[in-house]
Amino acid sequence: MAKAVFTVNALKILFFVLGCLMLATLIYTLSTDGSPFRRELFTPGMAAILVDFYINVIALAVWVAYKESNWISGALWIILLVCFGSITTCAYIVVQLFKVSSQDPLQDPMYHVLLRHWNNGDVERNRTISFVLVARVLFSALGCLMLGTLICTIIIDGLHSRRELWTPWMAATLVDLYINVVAIAVWIAYKGSSWITALLWIVLLICFGSLTTCAFIVMHLAHLSSQDPLYLVLLNDHSRQRTYLSRDASVSS
Repeated sequence: MAKAVFTVNALKILFFVLGCLMLATLIYTLSTDGSPFRRELFTPGMAAILVDFYINVIALAVWVAYKESNWISGALWIILLVCFGSITTCAYIVVQLFKVSSQDPLQDPMYHVLLRHWNNGDVERNRTISFVLVARVLFSALGCLMLGTLICTIIIDGLHSRRELWTPWMAATLVDLYINVVAIAVWIAYKGSSWITALLWIVLLICFGSLTTCAFIVMHLAHLSSQDPLYLVLLNDHSRQRTYLSRDASVSS
């Protein structure tokens, strides 16, 4: 219990601080460098960073869409996520963490953060469309898109080592990108079967961004049956087994 409470409080502080950092970065960059919607800012390197950023946003948006049982609130959060990036990510995670604080017991706070209070697993199993297969295709395609973008950018613009490429808005976008990377890294650490495996994936995530995100998601989707509910990909092995047991118990009763 004490460990769970510590984890929840530490994550609250972490994402509150990161949200404030991004808000301060946004305000500072707007005041010193003006509008981001200027043609000269859209270099090949900036375009690649934006593709990287928004692929991670898509992964987060899929979770938000699942987490919100009301489609209106889900759509609102996703619009804010697209417009304000990691500020919305941090705000949403902190809101979910405050909801966890009122739940008892707190043996697995990440289980409550990742899943909504009710699941439609049985409904998903009876649908003709396999959301697991759709997600595999989606994130495989996004991973290929990011890989192609990375290769083309390196060929056209090099490795971003030229000083003139590093504009204030590129720096702000990178801060935005890596705060979302922190959120995904926390999930990867939660899912990791060992700290060495989790650390390796996090290093790859830092180096290759959304390419690693897509590879990680597709790899774990491959462990699911096409008839499994998609939300199981969010859970680690222990929590997934707990979900299977609770679902079997409800069916047998």
